[in-house]
Amino acid sequence: MTKKKSQPALGFVQRMLKFHRVGIDGAVSPNRKFVNIDEIDSLDKRIEALLGLITTRRKASQMLFFVMYDIENNKVRTQIAKYLLKKGCTRIQRSIFLADLDQPNFEQIKSDLAEVQACYENFDSILVVPISTDYLQAMKVIGQSLQIDIITRSGTTLFF
Repeated sequence: MTKKKSQPALGFVQRMLKFHRVGIDGAVSPNRKFVNIDEIDSLDKRIEALLGLITTRRKASQMLFFVMYDIENNKVRTQIAKYLLKKGCTRIQRSIFLADLDQPNFEQIKSDLAEVQACYENFDSILVVPISTDYLQAMKVIGQSLQIDIITRSGTTLFF
């Protein structure tokens, strides 16, 4: 009895190229369990995650960066979101992720996303933006009744 050789697992870019070759806009299999990747944590949990990045001592080799995208195709958008979560990024909004990773992971994410972007014709955009902790501490939340300055203890408060 001959054994089949096990093939190495496909990387993110190879999976995306395979999707492209077979047609990205296919119907979802009726037997597949649906997971809503667009669901995000509550604002409180997301801010708590941000504050954890601000207040925790980080290694000098770590860097903070945002990944933001505007992607029209649902399958591509879902695969990129899953990829970023798997890589350790924190979802801040539906299409914005914050990462606290080392330089090689930053380069890998940037490279993989550039390859995916180039593999099919589109008008999509993906931004990868390094950010300092100081800028993150100066963050302002608009539209919610949160006093982020008080939570981060970055504001100046005078008591009389």
